[in-house]
Amino acid sequence: MFTTRVGWRIALAACSISMASMEVRAGPLEDDVKAAYTAWDEAFGKGDAKAVATFYTEDALLLPPSHDVVEGPSGVEKFFSGIFGMGATDHKLEVIRADGDEKLIYGAAKWSAKGKDAQGKDQPWGGIATHVFERQADGSLKIKLHTFN
Repeated sequence: MFTTRVGWRIALAACSISMASMEVRAGPLEDDVKAAYTAWDEAFGKGDAKAVATFYTEDALLLPPSHDVVEGPSGVEKFFSGIFGMGATDHKLEVIRADGDEKLIYGAAKWSAKGKDAQGKDQPWGGIATHVFERQADGSLKIKLHTFN
């Protein structure tokens, strides 16, 4: 019985240490993701598909709800040129959760934008997005995988 209690205490202490280190790590990663989202939203706000594409790695995949598989920055630029042609403006990403390690970070977010319906009338757009970022040599984050509904 004594051995079991000691074993549980050691296990609980290890979990506490592990949880504490996760909490410390989550703050800076969330800050990095928020900064990346802010910069991405700013490029989107300018209606600049080429600028938006610079946030993606060379081997990036963008998986939109249209079921297309969009590859790399040139594919991303073409995709967002079409989105801007549909009258999309005022994009905003809000972090739900961010985690990962120093090389690969994921972000889950709510997104919203203003767009047009089929008749050209203003319409709110929104949904959920997932991003997998790869940290670059300069410390910045680039999107390796992006999917949204």
